[in-house]
Amino acid sequence: MAGYKILIIEDEPVHLNVMKAKLEYEGYEILVATDGETGLNMIKSQKPDLVLLDIILPKMNGFEVLNNLKDYSARPPIIVVSNSGQPVEVDKALKFGAIDYLVKAEFNPGDVLEKVEKVLGRPQKSPEIRPAKSSAPANAGAERPNNKNSQASGQAKILIIEDDKFLRDLISQKLQREGFRVFEAVDGEEGLKTAREKSPDIILLDLILPGLDGFEILRVLKSDKNTSQIPVIVLSNLGQKEDMDRALSGGAEDFMVKAHFTPGEIVTKIKSVLKKKYF
Repeated sequence: MAGYKILIIEDEPVHLNVMKAKLEYEGYEILVATDGETGLNMIKSQKPDLVLLDIILPKMNGFEVLNNLKDYSARPPIIVVSNSGQPVEVDKALKFGAIDYLVKAEFNPGDVLEKVEKVLGRPQKSPEIRPAKSSAPANAGAERPNNKNSQASGQAKILIIEDDKFLRDLISQKLQREGFRVFEAVDGEEGLKTAREKSPDIILLDLILPGLDGFEILRVLKSDKNTSQIPVIVLSNLGQKEDMDRALSGGAEDFMVKAHFTPGEIVTKIKSVLKKKYF
């Protein structure tokens, strides 16, 4: 796998970090640019083997980057990764020279890897063989183990309340590889319902969600005797001190700013909180 360079041109920290983490984990060398102008210059100076390009960017948008490369003989393959999936934008990107198009809200990290490997001509990786304890489907119901040690050692049930599909899938896959049982919810109402039905050992909670926001979810969880003792780690793009203070005073166990932590660090925090709870 060594020897392939991928340039990610993306200004949204969460999507940038999760794509970078996934591809580096698979062995690719990753270059990063957070605006179109810098990205264009890096394409010409660094000569990456492939580019992942956002459309909405500072200084120069993705279409302008593509247009500036139309007569560039050494242009690498470019996959557009955008928030918009409108046919007119997809057609425009392909017309301007992109070879593929991914909509952020509709893909997971595995989809990105699949596109990258397809473009670079790499064989698909064999399905990962997982230990028996994590072979059940992610949302399969299961009784909580009685042994407290098992909760802290990787058999705990984790509820992720997060509407960003890309980040949710990335964290979920990481947790399942660690042996955790994972439940997912994409909005506040679903999150509260799942918390009451599944009695998770810990909850990862976004603050900006459709319907009920994270602060209201936290308030309801902590006011219900059936869920009040479940540790909640807030995982949010909001990083202002007042947001952190509000979440912690509302009963959150910890507060993590998405852009500052890798999936591996989030798993480490979960294990730390579980160990504190069950020992």
